[in-house]
Amino acid sequence: MEQVDKLKKSFKKNFGMEPTHSFFAPGRINLIGEHTDYNGGFVFPCAITIGTYAVAAKNGSKEMRLFSENFPEIGILSFDIEDDLYRKEHGWANYAKGVLKYLKEAGHDLHEGIDILIEGNIPNGSGLSSSASLELLIGVLLEKMENLQLERLDLIQIGKKVENEFMGVNSGIMDQFAVGMGEKDTALLLDTNTLQYEKIPVELDDHVIIIMNTKKRRELVDSKYNERRSECEAALAELQSKLNIQSLGELDEKTFDENINMISTETLMKRARHAVTENQRTITAAEKLKSGDLNAFGKLMNQSHISLRDDYEVTGIELDTLVEAAWDQPGVLGARMTGAGFGGCAIAIVKKDETNTFISQVGDRYEKEIGYPAEFYIAEIGDGAKELTE
Repeated sequence: MEQVDKLKKSFKKNFGMEPTHSFFAPGRINLIGEHTDYNGGFVFPCAITIGTYAVAAKNGSKEMRLFSENFPEIGILSFDIEDDLYRKEHGWANYAKGVLKYLKEAGHDLHEGIDILIEGNIPNGSGLSSSASLELLIGVLLEKMENLQLERLDLIQIGKKVENEFMGVNSGIMDQFAVGMGEKDTALLLDTNTLQYEKIPVELDDHVIIIMNTKKRRELVDSKYNERRSECEAALAELQSKLNIQSLGELDEKTFDENINMISTETLMKRARHAVTENQRTITAAEKLKSGDLNAFGKLMNQSHISLRDDYEVTGIELDTLVEAAWDQPGVLGARMTGAGFGGCAIAIVKKDETNTFISQVGDRYEKEIGYPAEFYIAEIGDGAKELTE
């Protein structure tokens, strides 16, 4: 594999020895079901074939030493295997430190330091889950190299804990679940309330999924993501004064509409309405995909974006410009933002023979209206985090 061979050469140059193991963890797209995961609803993500690679070897010391080809100017970041405090100077290596910390707390000790060299081809800040990819990459690496007995769900939950408690981002479990459990040509219909899931084949016939990157960085910690979560929690608390529910995901649209007067402000009502309707859309969309009704699936994608734009207000001019341009193109079944929003990426399901025209037309319109170009990739659905074998 060309990518791994390149990393092996860089590893020897930076660490002075040959790596012994190679790993990959994907990024993810969410086909539908946005901002439902922390509201106890359904999501419908899949892993993609772009992601994060690592090569590694034990180093015989008590130091973890990490180097990223994405940030070569930083050089090697190192920390003692007993150091489990977040430190700003450790930068991106804090993700690895967090995984190590929570593995130790779960009773899995690291006995020897490891040299790790990574490179990711997920665009930075694109909303395709580069952080979850890194968390699960480090998780499977430590699992293999330390011969740990772990269930995959354990690693997924550790990744989420790193995101929430170590890095301070109040996200749900969808990203880590998709990265950890993904399978080629398969999407995962996940009930985030119970973690029960169904694997559903993604059969697009003569269509492809195109990822459209706004090139506007979406930094979760600095965004209004946590604010949206708090608004949903406030709406839920008001509904709980009458309804015996633990999450907005438990409501169908009829019950929500019947009790909407319990919510005190229009803003909270809109946030909760998105959580409820998006959850119902996701369940319906999975059924449509299973039955091969791609047209209906595409229409639900469009409705999802409108709800995210109007009720949840997390799109912004860049995402709206891309999606609305996509809607106007021939051969497009549906398009929507994917991920947390506030920048990042959108996706569209496009007829294969319209792909070049689609990219040209949407790209031209976006650059004309926004002032800089978008990026486009054909999304291939791949496996979850794993060790790579020759």
